[in-house]
Amino acid sequence: MAGTDNPCQRCGRPTGQSSSFTFRPRGGATGVTKCLRCALRHRPMLRRSLIASAVVGTALTALNQGDAILAGQVAGALAWKIPLTYCVPFLVATYGALANSRN
Repeated sequence: MAGTDNPCQRCGRPTGQSSSFTFRPRGGATGVTKCLRCALRHRPMLRRSLIASAVVGTALTALNQGDAILAGQVAGALAWKIPLTYCVPFLVATYGALANSRN
């Protein structure tokens, strides 16, 4: 069985080659192998994704919806556009981190 060589170091679930992710700590040589479920909950990755989302989402919201917000014309459409503007950079940053750490 391919997954028994490389178990998740958080939950112990067999990962296999296609679904294991290795996160290397700062200054540390050894990485932590995690399954997809545990990799999606990796706190340092989530923190970096949230920071990227806050910076990029705020800039995009200001560029795309700034005039409507400053004019006070906050329509119902902005109720879904603004959160979506923050979700896209979060998902892109998370996908990039997972793709970079994939074994």
